[in-house]
Amino acid sequence: MPRLSSAFSFLHARALGVLVGLAVLLTGCQGGSPTAGTSEPQTTTASSTSSVSVPAASAAPASSGAYKPADAKGKAQNVPVPVMPELAKENSKAGLEAFIGYWYAVKNYANQTGDIAALDTLSTPGCQLCSHMERAVTDSYRDGRWMVGGELHLSNVEMNWMPDEISHLARVQVIQDEISYFNADATEGRPADIATNDAFVIVTQFADSWKVVDTGVIR
Repeated sequence: MPRLSSAFSFLHARALGVLVGLAVLLTGCQGGSPTAGTSEPQTTTASSTSSVSVPAASAAPASSGAYKPADAKGKAQNVPVPVMPELAKENSKAGLEAFIGYWYAVKNYANQTGDIAALDTLSTPGCQLCSHMERAVTDSYRDGRWMVGGELHLSNVEMNWMPDEISHLARVQVIQDEISYFNADATEGRPADIATNDAFVIVTQFADSWKVVDTGVIR
């Protein structure tokens, strides 16, 4: 899936200041052991900045048979459907961490199946990169095509948590496996995307539930 940057044009001045504080890239290289940056944004006493392991979302096993990942011969089969943790429904720092883990689990599911229905419910219409990623998945499965690989692995999440704010920013280190693309006749669809190790900013808001309102690679 293409890795693109988003402009974050809607963020107000405080959020932009936090974004600058978060913009220290995670160190480490692909295949190594990445570590979190040591700089922390300036906050009030009400805030909490942390670096933690992202909670893993559970998955409901498919009822029609054993899971089989995609390969050069065909699509993935019986892909387990991610289940949202109860914690991810809470408007709290821990709830946001759980939601981020669930969001990436749903993205992995979409990459393996081409089904973006659940992923589409987790972001607002204004999240341009979210929409682009959904279109990219749909296109990769159009006319019988499919993807192999591209699994997303989360190392950690850092956030500046201010309970009284509407928008919350988190920085997530995302390692994505190489992606191969195949046509319906099992020929190569287009050149493979190499594996990547990127730091992303995710901007979220909570109304009745968490929604991603913007995201992008930290440049």
